[in-house]
Amino acid sequence: MGFTFTPNEWLVIGLAMLFALLLGMALAAGGGRKHKLRYREENKRATELERENVKLRKELKEAHALPGSTAAARDERRV
Repeated sequence: MGFTFTPNEWLVIGLAMLFALLLGMALAAGGGRKHKLRYREENKRATELERENVKLRKELKEAHALPGSTAAARDERRV
């Protein structure tokens, strides 16, 4: 059971493959830059949030260490 294609059918198959190749290249052309930019922006924002988190934790720890602070008094009442 062999397949036999006429020259016109081979031409259609070849043109369809060429079209698919060109379409794939066109769709993939700018995708890398956009995703890299979004990744860098997201990474920068995550780093900023981590720094802010560390700063807030430090401030909270210092607030708990103050002798007359509300947080320290609340902790003493729990014990």
